Amino acid sequence: MKASDLFVHCLEEEGIEYIFGVPGEENADFMMSLEKSTKIRFILTRHEQGAAFMAEAYGRLTGKPAGALGTLGPGATNLITGVADANMDRAPMLVLTGQGATTRLHKESHQVMDVVGMFKPVTKWASQIVNAGAIPEIVRKAYRLATTEKPGACHIELPEDIAKHDTDATPLEPLQYRRPVPGDKIVDRAFERIKNAQRPIILAGNGCIRKRASKQLKQFCEKTHIGVVSTFMAKGCVDLDKDYCLFTIGLGARDVVSQAVEQADLVITLGYDMVEYHPTLWNKSKDKDIIHIDFLPAEIDDHYQPHTEVIGDLAHTLWMFNERVKKEGGMRFDPLAHQKVREKMFTELDTHMFDDTKGLLKPQKVLWEVRKAMGREDILLSDVGAHKMWIARHYQCYEPNTCLIPNGFCSMGFALPGAIGASLVYPEKQILSISGDAGFLMNVQEMETARRLNSNIVSMVWEDHAYGLIAWKQENQFGHHTDLSFGNPNWSQLAAAFGWGYHTTDDSAKLAGVLKAAFAEAGPSLVVIPIDYRENMQLTKHLGEIACVI
Repeated sequence: MKASDLFVHCLEEEGIEYIFGVPGEENADFMMSLEKSTKIRFILTRHEQGAAFMAEAYGRLTGKPAGALGTLGPGATNLITGVADANMDRAPMLVLTGQGATTRLHKESHQVMDVVGMFKPVTKWASQIVNAGAIPEIVRKAYRLATTEKPGACHIELPEDIAKHDTDATPLEPLQYRRPVPGDKIVDRAFERIKNAQRPIILAGNGCIRKRASKQLKQFCEKTHIGVVSTFMAKGCVDLDKDYCLFTIGLGARDVVSQAVEQADLVITLGYDMVEYHPTLWNKSKDKDIIHIDFLPAEIDDHYQPHTEVIGDLAHTLWMFNERVKKEGGMRFDPLAHQKVREKMFTELDTHMFDDTKGLLKPQKVLWEVRKAMGREDILLSDVGAHKMWIARHYQCYEPNTCLIPNGFCSMGFALPGAIGASLVYPEKQILSISGDAGFLMNVQEMETARRLNSNIVSMVWEDHAYGLIAWKQENQFGHHTDLSFGNPNWSQLAAAFGWGYHTTDDSAKLAGVLKAAFAEAGPSLVVIPIDYRENMQLTKHLGEIACVI
């Protein structure tokens, strides 16, 4: 068969369901082959970056890669940001790009650049197909590496002349492999250290939102009542209603939750990625006793030197701990200190529930209403900006993967296209994206994609006419900020131009009704609210004044 047909058959064999992207001349053969597929749906996007973010959201929610497609040159460079974001946020993805004919790659040529070399720093693996017969092995390797812990992006480049070649190769049958698991001796050693601790605490990272890992973690906490603080990307790994859930950690400033870590005599890190929350922020004195439990060995860092490492499949490791707890006949740590943290944080979260304002809406009140409007398994996607900090602190979760925050590479522009990807995975759920006015406009063109797909999403924009997070950080560091203000479109006309529903309010007492109306509409809907970012500096001041509650 033709090489491009073989490529598509190999992707089908791996179970690829979606490919998002913008095709070009150099992958025309691949697109003709893809058009014949009955198993893979191609989603045409309005920008390659939007395609990568859609694929990232799909990967984070399913644990399976989708494809993100671009052509050579500018099509490939447009993919880079979204691919880097997925890779650092541990989302499996296959990046598929075209390339000029191999007969002209050795010289200066129209739109030709070293795309494989460009993608190597932002993927787990990148390779060019130079022989049609190698396609089955390359696709199999890319898929397996993309889904192997820790997941990430893998890139395959198909030159236009290779795509036309005939080959008698056939797809490889995908095989399932068990992940390596830790030995009994090291688990016994770690378990003994946990038993002998007085005030252990779990710092849960991105690895804990995998379904099996989250299930085993919940069982472990039910039996031991060890408190769990989660990073931004581990939200929902344990239920916020449980007394061992100590909410989210990750702000640069010391928060209520930070005190639980400070008071702990043993920190058990589970699936922790320091790209999210560097240990200098929670282990400044380098004196914390740490057990590192993860799929991979610990990163070398002066502030993160675990005395015990338990390396292997995280879910299986937690199962091994659960079996040992069972043999002990139970094991329960005193939850009193944790209760104080929970009480203080609930007070913080509830403070603004009746705090209705007109004109500018407070972030705390907005997120209170958003949490009430969203079901336990509905999905919120955060963009990057000042709103991300408020979401991390004030929007807590019941289930894993119900709040997606880009917090590794932290790219603006994720939320809108990410919501489109999420709606394809879970069309029955309420999907809400929250963006700043800056981040939303970075991929505003995907409003057309959402309308074309009739995506059942609501996109909320917090409008402050500025790069709010940068202003906040500059204000903290220098006492003032540079000019970061900008104008915005007429939101009502923008929504109408793309065929979206539109809602707005400057009265927080009416926000619940606005959200209800937006979610009740079929297809995409835009909600724009004026946000009171004077609360940013108020939060900075407040965090500096928090007294110890333990």
